[in-house]
Amino acid sequence: MADSNEITINLVVLGKAQTGKSAAGNSLLGSSDFESRLSPSSVTSCCSLGRSRRILGLIRRNGCESALRVRVLDTPSYPHSGLSREQVRDAVRAALAHHFGEEGLHLALLVLRADLPLCPEESDDAVQFIQELLGPTWKDFTAVLLTHADKAEEAGYNEETYLHSASSTLLSLLSSLQHKYIFLHNHNSIIKEERNIVLRKLLNFIQKNNYQVLLKDSKE
Repeated sequence: MADSNEITINLVVLGKAQTGKSAAGNSLLGSSDFESRLSPSSVTSCCSLGRSRRILGLIRRNGCESALRVRVLDTPSYPHSGLSREQVRDAVRAALAHHFGEEGLHLALLVLRADLPLCPEESDDAVQFIQELLGPTWKDFTAVLLTHADKAEEAGYNEETYLHSASSTLLSLLSSLQHKYIFLHNHNSIIKEERNIVLRKLLNFIQKNNYQVLLKDSKE
């Protein structure tokens, strides 16, 4: 956190290749900091940090408007087409410590595709990977970002009917995370209103967690 007139939230995006992880990071930042394109192999091979401009109109504290800044750490996919599990894990660990070691991490976003079913093995791998990165309290600092929600809508699903039809694997994961999830459309450029809705939901998760952060010094 900065001064009382400005709040910074620190986020990291995690997930498989082609889930829209880097695109989601760009949507949150309102920029095109991260390379995002269709590819037969993993696009992101190293961690990189993106920073938003000052965002107004989302937060009021003590009766006064505060500006919001968003920092997003984009990460290589796991599994990765060119890196081992250990290489990805170690790279993300080092980047988290480097970029968020002093201020701490507010929220990790596990990026999943809303238009694809979540299999038990995929969920187990993702959970184990995040747990190795964040430690035993990972559930308090993790939310699910369901990308390609526009494709689910085109297939006739709204949020309610989607969750009613979702696999028990996804529903169990969302339940374990206290139902911290957000649907995100994958347009080339997210509209400001939708971005603000997503940021408000993220802020709500962080506020409910009393603005706690996960510090590198808290992990063994």
